[in-house]
Amino acid sequence: MTPTIRLASDLIRRRSVTPEDAGCMELMLERLEKIGFQTTRLRRGDTDNFWSVREGKGEGPLFAFAGHTDVVPTGPEENWQHPPFEPVIEEGYLFGRGAADMKGSLAAMVVACEEFVASHPDHSGRIAFLITSDEEGPANNGTVKVVEWLEAQGEKIDCCLVGEPSSTERVGDVIKNGRRGSLGLELTVFGVQGHVAYPHLAENPIHRLAPALAELASEKWDQGNDFFPATSFQVSNINGGTGATNVIPGEVQVVCNWRFSTETTAEQLEQRARAILDKYGLSYEANFNLSGQPFLTAEGPLVEAAQSAIRQVTGNETELSTAGGTSDGRFIAPTGAQVVELGPVNATIHKVDECVRAADLDLLKDMYRHILMCILM
Repeated sequence: MTPTIRLASDLIRRRSVTPEDAGCMELMLERLEKIGFQTTRLRRGDTDNFWSVREGKGEGPLFAFAGHTDVVPTGPEENWQHPPFEPVIEEGYLFGRGAADMKGSLAAMVVACEEFVASHPDHSGRIAFLITSDEEGPANNGTVKVVEWLEAQGEKIDCCLVGEPSSTERVGDVIKNGRRGSLGLELTVFGVQGHVAYPHLAENPIHRLAPALAELASEKWDQGNDFFPATSFQVSNINGGTGATNVIPGEVQVVCNWRFSTETTAEQLEQRARAILDKYGLSYEANFNLSGQPFLTAEGPLVEAAQSAIRQVTGNETELSTAGGTSDGRFIAPTGAQVVELGPVNATIHKVDECVRAADLDLLKDMYRHILMCILM
């Protein structure tokens, strides 16, 4: 068993269901501090975070690894082929909750740093780790709070590699060099409750909402661009009615979401949505919630280093992509940092029997080490 796989297994054994860390951070810090990292622990609310830095010998950029120790719940553990927090390697795959998302990446980061520092103790610049236990949950007390603290300290990350499982079919085939923004809407439309046999004495909010909702769903919000698909709008929940068949409801609640590109802004989306709702004369309350701005690292030293590392380690070229959901990169990119996501294959993340090809973790470790060489040598 290689050092990377051994550390990944040790992390998986810790039942760190969000927002619990369950000792994962101390396991990482024990290794990092032995090679010269200085740590600030940043507990916020129910969330453990840390910022740990190794100073180089000369001027250079601040390169940060970012990630999370928390994992999603397992669901019924009896449905797992192997107990989710008892890592096992079978037919070349490491099984366990967090193997792919993202304890395997954390192990690869730590071991890559150990190898890099052993070979290049006098590297330039600085290496940092920004780690949270609140990425899979609300993400209110995690990376966003660490970034706020860094800005208060006048600290600026130049390059940040997030270890999210970005790969699709083989490790390194996809780099996420950006993500779409996410804007949520909780909408309540009001009517007048009444008997279905006397509709003239009531006002059905579902009927009133229907044409407006149809227009929201058919609206072309933008055309996207070379890096992002067109902005999409989806309705995720509708709730209305008393449960009785003979009662017109007094209100209906709808939950919606936009995943939007850099071609538009959250403010523009809200304005256009309100204009559509107002057009139909609805009585409503609308609560918009921006959970992440879109970000893009189109080019630069970090993208080039990641592409070079994948080519060097696997002999393959990689695809730049902004597809998928959000990540904590959305909190880091607005500070001006170059941000990319590079991690293992994401086919089993959040699923029963989550697993990762064990050998991929050592390939990933080699990629991370090569990126450090490109950025800090």
